[in-house]
Amino acid sequence: MTVGVVLMAYGTPADIDAVEPYYTHIRHGRPPEPAQLADLIARYEAIGGISPLAERTEAQRTAIARRLDEISPGRFSVAVGTKHAVPFIEDTVAALAARGAQEIVGLVLAPHFSRATIGEYHDRAGRACEESGVSTYHRIDSWNLEPAYVDFLAGAVAASLAGMPERTKVLFTAHSLPERVLVGDPYVDELHATASAVADRLGLAEGDDWSLGWQSAGRTPDPWRGPDVTEVIDEIAASGAHDGVVVCPQGFVADHLEVLYDLDIEARARATDTGIAFGRTRSLNDDSTVMAALADRVVEVAG
Repeated sequence: MTVGVVLMAYGTPADIDAVEPYYTHIRHGRPPEPAQLADLIARYEAIGGISPLAERTEAQRTAIARRLDEISPGRFSVAVGTKHAVPFIEDTVAALAARGAQEIVGLVLAPHFSRATIGEYHDRAGRACEESGVSTYHRIDSWNLEPAYVDFLAGAVAASLAGMPERTKVLFTAHSLPERVLVGDPYVDELHATASAVADRLGLAEGDDWSLGWQSAGRTPDPWRGPDVTEVIDEIAASGAHDGVVVCPQGFVADHLEVLYDLDIEARARATDTGIAFGRTRSLNDDSTVMAALADRVVEVAG
């Protein structure tokens, strides 16, 4: 093995007891208030007790590693490193270096680049490479227009629309970010480019047939990018122009809290309250075609 691959993801608590230290890490060492902690625990309990994100991420790792081994047997070693839970990014990089990695490729399991999110992952991995004596760090910044990914989303939207009323609007969503970090940042443009590519394949017109929305904004004093998905659902219902909404969480690549709770519970409840039908596209998870395409990108940057 000469090339290590660190697949980076947000991370999730392993069980309910791990929610508080996980939340504390997100808050840069500041423990959450009791009400904040209780609210987060209640959300996990509402989706079955814990998020499936760790399991889904491991399945993605397995699929990418399998494809890499088919292309170049024994050359790549693939490991997961997360931002807010074990195994942390730095520990994964150190482990790959200890196993003999002479260079490392960093791939974040999120398609759209922002300096505040994807950029931070790469900064942490790059510093860890320097500290571990790894000579070269290759970074894959974004894959928002990867053809296999766009194909997947187009198929998922088409499948969801098939079971909805004729007058249904598609709402492409992604995690909101504070407005201050979006100044001069490519995140919004990359999200719009992905949604436009999917819509073009399906013959959907922007505005009439689809739009962008935001979700899962942090609870901070700073203004976050909106409108929130629930506000858009209210607007769709109030306009009378549509009888349903299909939400496509294009900014997320696996089933986890922001999909299973924020959309499947909160957004669905808002649609029900306003009297319109609700649909949500299937999550990418470890789709073999997209995982193979990501593996091919790793090979491309590793040379």
